[in-house]
Amino acid sequence: MSGIGRWNLGIGVGLLAVAVLCSVLDLIPVAVIAGILGLLAIGVGGYDVVYNWLDQAELRRRAARARREREAREGR
Repeated sequence: MSGIGRWNLGIGVGLLAVAVLCSVLDLIPVAVIAGILGLLAIGVGGYDVVYNWLDQAELRRRAARARREREAREGR
């Protein structure tokens, strides 16, 4: 996972914790804003995690395909 994805996930979790704390303290407008920003940050971080995971899977598929083709050429 990239550094930006980790930062977004960390900031998102922190903002959601702030939103819960603000809602307990009856600071509802602040809680709503922090909650929305926290969910956005978690969404961006989650997207980054999935994007990197799919990119790594594609690299593994390409490497396996190249390995099979190389073995087939050497086997002839």
